[in-house]
Amino acid sequence: MTGAGSGLCVVTGGGGHVGANLVRELLARGIRTRVTDVREPRSLVDVGAEWVAADVRDARAMRAAFDGADVVYHLAAVISVAGGLGGLVHQVNVDGVGCAAEAALDAGVRRFVHCSSVHAYDLAGIAGSTVDETGPRATRRRLPAYDRSKAAGERRLHEVIDRGLDAVVVNPTGVIGAVDEAPSRVGTALLVAWQGRLPAVVAGGFDWVDVRDVVLGLLAAADRGRRGENYLLPGHRLSIRELVDAACAIADVRPPRITVPLWLARLWSPAATAMARSNPDPLLYTADTLHALASFPRVDGAKAARELGHRPRPYRESLADLHAFFVRTGALGALSVRERPHRPGGAPM
Repeated sequence: MTGAGSGLCVVTGGGGHVGANLVRELLARGIRTRVTDVREPRSLVDVGAEWVAADVRDARAMRAAFDGADVVYHLAAVISVAGGLGGLVHQVNVDGVGCAAEAALDAGVRRFVHCSSVHAYDLAGIAGSTVDETGPRATRRRLPAYDRSKAAGERRLHEVIDRGLDAVVVNPTGVIGAVDEAPSRVGTALLVAWQGRLPAVVAGGFDWVDVRDVVLGLLAAADRGRRGENYLLPGHRLSIRELVDAACAIADVRPPRITVPLWLARLWSPAATAMARSNPDPLLYTADTLHALASFPRVDGAKAARELGHRPRPYRESLADLHAFFVRTGALGALSVRERPHRPGGAPM
């Protein structure tokens, strides 16, 4: 199995964290890969990917981009911790899903793999229980706009599935690991911690999965996923304190001593949310960020393990490889600490 079919693969939003890793894996398997994004992903073009400039909301552009495609991986999304961003979150995460799905159906694509998120589930409503694929979706109006958009995007996709599109949905948890070129929100926070500049951590936590395991889940979904089904892709449930302490131990950096309780962080969150709308600083703990951390979900990956072979690697391996990536690419620069030898699996010696 190739995890991609025998022909052309198209990756929407291929310039993002998951996309950059997925495209590289497809190319490594000798599969012709086309990336659609509004900006040219130069590093992917340099390693052999095709690039088509296309906005996921543009039906004509998406139909042209999918011409001749065997499999489409739909990754394009707007991740927001600061509300709906004037309608942009809904336009991309809901209307964009519908537009891409319609284009795939019109183009005769064999399989459409939609990368959604665990946020499509009502994590606050499930708090204290385990999240699985049968859980309630994020439909309540008081939930974050991003969460509601992911649930609504899946509903829009199912409208096209009902008309004949062969599609499957994967729902990763919090994604970490290399290659993280932008870097991502979590990657940036870890980078700051490795630079010794993280003043404190906030209480609460999340489930964290290696980006490479998400890629393997996407590829398996293209081959073995059942039409119309969801597959949760969890990793390891860790508090922010546990995640940052493990990261700092890998790099011999002293972790921040202060842990801010959620109730205290919430006092600042209205101002942080307002600031985040104009300054997307990953260290700003907005109301939406705190909502996710307070949910601290337990996620059941049994279905993906059984049907897709999902086996999350050790989280210390993910952190060690991300640190090595930042050192190798110069992101840590002169502030980088010396790398320590690691045992197989990423446990520090």
